[in-house]
Formats: sequence, structure tokens, C-alpha cells
Amino acid sequence: MALPSSLTNRLRLPVVAAPMFLISGPEMVIAACKSGILGSFPALNHRTTEGFDQWCTGIEEALGDDPNAAPYGVNLIVHRSNPRLQADLEVCIKHKVPVIITSLGAVPELIEAVHSYGGLVFHDVTNRRHAAKAAAAGVDGLIAVCAGAGGHAGEVNPLALVAEIREFFDKTLLLSGCISSGSDVAAALQMGADLAYMGTRFINVKESQAPEEYQQMIIDCGTKDIVYSAAVSGVPANFMWPSLAEAGFTKEMLKETAEIDFGKELTPPKEGAKAWKTIWSAGQGCVAVKDVPTMAELTDRLSEEFRAAILRQQQLLQTYA
Repeated sequence: MALPSSLTNRLRLPVVAAPMFLISGPEMVIAACKSGILGSFPALNHRTTEGFDQWCTGIEEALGDDPNAAPYGVNLIVHRSNPRLQADLEVCIKHKVPVIITSLGAVPELIEAVHSYGGLVFHDVTNRRHAAKAAAAGVDGLIAVCAGAGGHAGEVNPLALVAEIREFFDKTLLLSGCISSGSDVAAALQMGADLAYMGTRFINVKESQAPEEYQQMIIDCGTKDIVYSAAVSGVPANFMWPSLAEAGFTKEMLKETAEIDFGKELTPPKEGAKAWKTIWSAGQGCVAVKDVPTMAELTDRLSEEFRAAILRQQQLLQTYA
């Protein structure tokens, strides 16, 4: 176990509700933390830095001094096209956000700034090379985003990527990709991860900001409906084919690559389709998503499944000892 005590002492389950663009908001984060899992959201989910600041204040007031509440995290896009990075980082420092999740860049200066107030930095990676660079930069944890994950994802099998990262990294390791049940969480830990990083499953909770049509599409889709392409946002990601087809994409168009520009994400679409807004992302784990419970109900279910899976593992150990 490579988890710092600031997390192990406050988590009911070894789970992070991943920050999802336009999906994760204060209501979801608060519900997740009160249920005993680490809730997180992208800073860019509020259209202004001032509003992001207010969200952090609201989350902290809602969680208060509850000893049973898990900490929360904020996702920062560390890419030159994100015009808000420095301002949003200053808000995180002001609020001493417990966990910062960085994407598309592991910058030592940012990591040092978060460490200055005792925060943790987890960085998402899709391959060994990026994992090694982030580790050298001094991150506290790596998020292995594997094949089949929703949103920006990689193409490597989780068994292989976890094994590669564990060759040189002994700090906190999070695993992402098709984790939808408590038994999946147990499997992630069995593979060598410390935390399960779940996204698609949490799109379908009552506290999600996803529209009902989005949630229903997740229920209706299977693995054959998940398409991996860089044509939508410039970064390879998984999207649901029905939403791509509705937006006018063809299979040929999905072979192209768009320009990465997170500044555009701050501008609401005037007309037509837009990545994440009307072109909807999901991982292959959608096959196990069949309902839209509350966060508390889902966490209870995950907890029961997780403990049942651990018990099965113990029984198997006795059988094959």
C-alpha cells in the first residue's frame, strides 16, 4: 500500500470519482466525499476562475469538519492552450485543495507549489514514457489511464501498464479503464494499484450534470459503440458512436486529428456539435452501467461488491494455498 495516511484515514473505499468535463460539479463532489470516496472536478467546469473559487468555497462549507468525509480534488489542464492555468492554480493554493489532478503536463514548479501547503499531485498518463517523466518531476501519484477508459485514454492493457509503471514507481498508483463495480475495484488493487479511478460509472448518478439523454445512451451502448479517436478534441479519447453520428462524423473523419485548444473549451458553442457538450464520451465500462442511482446508493453497492470480492479472493487463497 503506497497511499498517504491523509487518504487512507478518510476513505471508505479506495476509489476516486474522476473529474469529468461538464459532468462533475459541486453537487457530485460533495455527494462523493460524504459517501466516503474522493470526489473531484475540473477547474474548467466553471466558466470563470472567480466561479471556480466560489465552487471550492461551497464544497468546503458543505463538507465542513465532517470526520467521515473524504477529501476532494481539482483537475488542472497543464497545457499551453489553457489560458486559466496560473489563475486556477492560485485558487487551489488559496483553498489548499487536498489533491490536484494534472493532465497533459507534469510541471515541477506546479508540483512544488502544491507541496508547499501539503497537497498531493496525481498525474494521469497513458504510457511508460510519460509516467517516467511525471515521476521524475516529483508527482505523488500516477493515474494509469488504460485502454477502454472514458475521455482522454490510452491504448495499453491495464495489466501491462501497471506492471511497467511498478518497475520504477513505488508511490500511489491509480488505475483507470472500465472500472464499474466493486469487484472491478478489488481487481485493480490485486493488479498492484492503490486506488481505482472511475469515470463512466459516475456519469450515471443523480448528482451528475449529464443530461438524461446522455445517461440513457450510456445504458444503451455496448463496447462496439465506443470509438477511440483524436478527431474530436485533438487528444485520443473514447466517445459514443451514436453521438458522433448525430454530430455528422463519419468513420473516415474519425481517422483525422484535431488541434488541441483548451481555450476553446471555455467558449460555449454557438451552433452545432462540440466535444463533450453534444459529442458524448464514455468508456467501455458502460456495458455494466444499467441505472442512475444516487451517489450514496451507488457507493453502498460498490462497498458491498468490493467486500464480497475480497472475501472470494481470501477463499481462493485458501483453496490454492
